[in-house]
Amino acid sequence: MTHHLPAEVLARRDRLPGKPAAVVLTGTRVELRPLDLDEHVEALFAVSCGQPYTLGDRRIEAYDPDALVWRYMKGGPHPDVTALRAYLAPQVLASDMLALAVIDRVHGTPVGVAAFMANQPADLKIELGSIWYGPIAQGTGASREATMLMLSHAFGLGYRRVEWKCDSLNERSRSAAISYGFTFEGIQQAHYIVKGKNRDTAWYRMLDHEWPDVRQRAQASGLVLK
Repeated sequence: MTHHLPAEVLARRDRLPGKPAAVVLTGTRVELRPLDLDEHVEALFAVSCGQPYTLGDRRIEAYDPDALVWRYMKGGPHPDVTALRAYLAPQVLASDMLALAVIDRVHGTPVGVAAFMANQPADLKIELGSIWYGPIAQGTGASREATMLMLSHAFGLGYRRVEWKCDSLNERSRSAAISYGFTFEGIQQAHYIVKGKNRDTAWYRMLDHEWPDVRQRAQASGLVLK
């Protein structure tokens, strides 16, 4: 059933830019900052290239970067820093996207990337995507906190709908979406061709009226959100 939206809701569209405005989102474990290739790309390569890595008291031995990071992304694994920079540069420049470096606050080290993307202010919807983390950060709660910070920011700006999409074969991403409070909407078949392979895309979403309950559960688990 269709219905007219209140004038206040419609007015939000005029306040939102096509390219999401730069922002710094600070949590307990991570801080999200606009991705700066000169500042962040070497560290991001180090956490995602397959080589052993140590951060504080955590250590990751050599691993398969395709299996643990890049298999379901549109690029990667990347052979060197230059290749990773070339992959990330269009995300920084995209007119409907804000790429963010996810930084471990204790050590000041970038451990992954997440983005506001596919921004459609006219429809008050935006996507969280192009998300990846080095194995050093996987399983630490960094992704959960980063996602909650981004959701809080998006709904605080006035968006009605936040989307999460992933390859239907990407079980880790699908499980994460559900655990973060997104609702599964279905599979879009033959959505993309990625690395020469068919991609069916699993769609998830969260709506503005659902966010307060998600936020309350996140805060009850110990996350600090505005």
